[in-house]
Amino acid sequence: MAVGKGIADVGFIGLGIMGRSMAGHILEAGHQLHVFNRSKSNAVDLVTLGAKWHESPGEVAAASNIVISMVGYPSDVEAIYLGHGGIIERARTNAMLIDMTTSSPDLAKRIAAAAAQRGLTALDAPVSGGDVGAREAKLSIMVGGDAAGFQKALPILALMGSNIILQGGPGAGQHTKMSNQIVIASTMIGVCEGMAYAKHAGLDLETVLKSIGSGAASSYALNNLGHRILKEDFAPGFFVEHFVKDMGIALNEAKRMQLDLPGLMLASKLYEQLVELGYARNGTQALSNLYER
Repeated sequence: MAVGKGIADVGFIGLGIMGRSMAGHILEAGHQLHVFNRSKSNAVDLVTLGAKWHESPGEVAAASNIVISMVGYPSDVEAIYLGHGGIIERARTNAMLIDMTTSSPDLAKRIAAAAAQRGLTALDAPVSGGDVGAREAKLSIMVGGDAAGFQKALPILALMGSNIILQGGPGAGQHTKMSNQIVIASTMIGVCEGMAYAKHAGLDLETVLKSIGSGAASSYALNNLGHRILKEDFAPGFFVEHFVKDMGIALNEAKRMQLDLPGLMLASKLYEQLVELGYARNGTQALSNLYER
């Protein structure tokens, strides 16, 4: 079955907060879904609906025309793609490989090169939109890779996102996601500090959000995560520990480019403090707790 035409065998590796919803959309579209996750319990609902469970990422690759990954860290990406018995080694001829993890631009380039040596197409396609965007299939998908591969992948990517843009060659998707995370980092500081100020000024925070949420300060972070902060709802749409990882990648890339990013450096330090306080598995809105201490 040609990639992007009709019903395909699609592999999905990594069924976390976002991955489960993303994989579910693919299954709902009628594709045969092949899945692997380190915790098998995360796959139970999808398997019940018809997905096929496999015991390793390599097994998923061997059964799929399209392989999608959404895992935690660059080390995980490197292991499942470039490791012995991994995705590139076991992928079918002419398979499409799409890593949607937020990872290293350099690693994305190495994966693309290794895939090309085997006649495979690899795209880096990190996303933004959190748990809500994943559930509603409205993710912003930032793609790096060749234009022909991008066009072939579009029908599958469109099942998960509503804003899908090719940013350039291998690694360009990851660089774009770094830009996204840099903006979010300083924005979250602003949201938490603005709300802390309003609280200490004796204002009603719900009323404040009604005003500033529709003005120049309006943002997803303010209008969505701001309301979660008011409810003391720190459930993760995106884990603090993964955000710290992303900021670390961005800082390393900025250092390589000899670019000074003081806002990002401050945000990284604050979120590292949050991890030390035990909030690693909470959502990024948990930053507000630093202003309560």
